[in-house]
Amino acid sequence: MKTLMVRTKEREYPIHIGPGLLSSLPRFLEDIGWTVEKRLMLVTDDQVGPLYANRVRTTLASKGYRVHVATVEAGEGAKTLRRLEELTTVCLRAGLDRTGGILALGGGVVGDLAGFLAAAYMRGIPFVQLPTTLLAHDSSVGGKVGVNHPLGKNMIGAFHQPSLVVFDVDTLKTLPRREVSNGFAEVVKHALIRDPKFVRWLEENSGSLMELRPEPLTEAVLRGCSIKAEVVSKDEKEAGLRAVLNYGHTLGHALEAAAGYGTWSHGEAVAVGMVGAAMLGEELGLCPPLAERTRRILKAFGLPTRLDGDFDDDDLLERMRRDKKAERGSYTFILPRDLGRVEIVRGVEEEPVRRVLRRLRGGER
Repeated sequence: MKTLMVRTKEREYPIHIGPGLLSSLPRFLEDIGWTVEKRLMLVTDDQVGPLYANRVRTTLASKGYRVHVATVEAGEGAKTLRRLEELTTVCLRAGLDRTGGILALGGGVVGDLAGFLAAAYMRGIPFVQLPTTLLAHDSSVGGKVGVNHPLGKNMIGAFHQPSLVVFDVDTLKTLPRREVSNGFAEVVKHALIRDPKFVRWLEENSGSLMELRPEPLTEAVLRGCSIKAEVVSKDEKEAGLRAVLNYGHTLGHALEAAAGYGTWSHGEAVAVGMVGAAMLGEELGLCPPLAERTRRILKAFGLPTRLDGDFDDDDLLERMRRDKKAERGSYTFILPRDLGRVEIVRGVEEEPVRRVLRRLRGGER
């Protein structure tokens, strides 16, 4: 097991990473002061729940914890205010009070939704992240929680740090191959924004990582989480530096919303967004050629690198203008300066963005 500490102004909390960790969950809860008197609500989805919810509840019950389970549908469609209200009703009927706690068992959607429930319920109760997807190694760390709005992803939310993250890499063995690839998009992102040596390590180990070998997988998750934790510790609420974690997300979120949530996975959309960001950096003369290398590493993890599908450029441009980083209606992107180094670039004009969209489709510059 590897343990990483995240330190923010709000709190300090551990991330435990390794195989077989769900069986040690009672001990981890005791370590952070969650005694058996604390009533718990386990939030999961209808894909993860049948695999792990009963195991987690039984493990905790054997040590005296009282655990209720709430299940939502899998996918981005669950991240709505309506589901939040329904979960609040379940918590109230279960007798959860301000001394209670939320357990988020699942991928990024469950973590975002359950975390926002914890942030809003009775004006805030603690929660623990139990990620079961590789993608959630990113979303489970840093305290950004929320739900979607029809006009934009994660437009309704809060900053609410977890009390603990337990990442049992054995849970990744039940993921479809597409979901494994999906998760590596955020691992690659962390390397591209902060660590050239990590980029090279991922290029060299992509085969064993796609085979989900425990040792390199634990190392990859640890290094990705370390980068996320280091950025979050310096900028908890995205006042500046933390925005670099959105590399590839300006276009990625626009693709997810335009296609209809769930059509494109988050990792797939961000992968295309990262290629687009590298292209835009090239177009603006900010960086050496990086788009082709970005394509190669993403392809090694089975991720898309082209803008395929019936997307309208004007619609994508409008959605990118509504991005949370945008200011005064102009385009704001996280763009590369070099391998492992990115920066926030504001006031980007429309024409180079249009050229990038054409390049992503394989069209002319």
